Amino acid sequence: MKGDKLFIHEWHIRAANQSLALLLPEIKSSQGRYIITVAGESGSGKSEIAAALSEALSKHDIKSVILQQDDYFVYPPKTNENMRRKDIRHVGMSEVHLDLIDRNLEDAIAGKSSISKPLVIFDEDRITEETVDLEGIKVIIVEGTYTTTLKNAHQHIFIDRNYIDTLEARRQRARETQDEFLERVLKIEHDIIKPHGTRADIIITRDYEAKRNEPENKQP
Repeated sequence: MKGDKLFIHEWHIRAANQSLALLLPEIKSSQGRYIITVAGESGSGKSEIAAALSEALSKHDIKSVILQQDDYFVYPPKTNENMRRKDIRHVGMSEVHLDLIDRNLEDAIAGKSSISKPLVIFDEDRITEETVDLEGIKVIIVEGTYTTTLKNAHQHIFIDRNYIDTLEARRQRARETQDEFLERVLKIEHDIIKPHGTRADIIITRDYEAKRNEPENKQP
């Protein structure tokens, strides 16, 4: 999404490096492209960890590209917020073309040299389209609130920080009006995605430590 702000701190880099240490053997031994998702609540550091993970991969001469769930919203951000304020029942997974992300990932896994995807221009509140060149790309990182539900992924990372934990990060980002209505939205999103953590392969804790999600804790 054009217009997004990233504030990458040492804890994001630490979590990305720890995650990569867990994933690197499988990435190197895999045939074809490898898909990683990074999910979590608003302000949890999804974009920052995805960027840090991409940078860490480059140090191993592994080329990657990042896809943002925010580009796949049905409506552009300001329009979507207005629709939420008119009817809060608008909030949820139906706001996002998750099926389109999965189709793009399916094409990438199949070896397509490029994919066409939506691109949100935040300041202009509009959605256009872009072509992503996949030549030489080994890893695709998909970051976004609901990306743990995507089917065409090899590993899912989930950041275990809730909307209360992320208040300061959201204020720093200053992308949304921090008011009572937003807290209601974030509570709804929290209730939706909290169970998604049980599907993840790697959990990033509140203190930004990455660890394997033990099999006995995982749900299909």
